[in-house]
Amino acid sequence: MTNAEPFSGAKLALFLGDDLLVIRRDDKPDIPYPGHWDLPGGGREGNESPQACALREAHEEVGLRLDPGEIVWSNSYFRPRGKVWFFAAHLPPGRSADVRFGSEGQGWRVMAPEIYCRHPLAVPHFAEQLQYYMAQPQFPAGRGTLD
Repeated sequence: MTNAEPFSGAKLALFLGDDLLVIRRDDKPDIPYPGHWDLPGGGREGNESPQACALREAHEEVGLRLDPGEIVWSNSYFRPRGKVWFFAAHLPPGRSADVRFGSEGQGWRVMAPEIYCRHPLAVPHFAEQLQYYMAQPQFPAGRGTLD
């Protein structure tokens, strides 16, 4: 992952303890998936790396600063607007007290990742990436699965 690599954006599956931090998207008809449950992340700014994009967006959207070393997994995939990166990080549940909701969206909450993956208002391609991550050997033992 270099700054020169072309990509359109990045998302972060941010776990607070066993639960996933999710953001309710604005309910505007001119945005993709209005009113759906989203994950922190967004479009690339300038020449930032995929990881820097995900970390910046997490800070802007939920006020959490993460160290790059807290990212434990990454995957890229393609969408109509180009390559997108998907990251995962696990923080202690107490970090939820540090959440400061930004100016985009209707609010935030934590949700079991299994519930997110099956939720009718989950952004489908994010649920797919989350399922893929949860099937990996490095997904923390003792966490729920979709089986």
